[in-house]
Amino acid sequence: MSDSNDTPLEPRLVTHATDVGPMVRLRRREQSLRIDDAAALTKVSVDLLSRLENAQGSVRFDKLLKVLDGLGLALVVGPKDHPWMQSVSRPKTRRPEQP
Repeated sequence: MSDSNDTPLEPRLVTHATDVGPMVRLRRREQSLRIDDAAALTKVSVDLLSRLENAQGSVRFDKLLKVLDGLGLALVVGPKDHPWMQSVSRPKTRRPEQP
């Protein structure tokens, strides 16, 4: 089963906590890893990886970094007005407004 936004993973601006999960899932699928294999590779539980991919509950920051590193992803922090940051893609999905 494929998500409608399964396109090659490119750098993307994260503006909401729920932006990370789909990127992690896409990267895992690009590497043809089952969720249990990816969890073992990154030394986290299947439950944690599932919650991260589905934006359910919270995930400790150190665990997020383990998952990103294990899947060959990176977290970059920089000033919003930096030219490189301006060139990064914005998320394409719209989220419902929070009450």
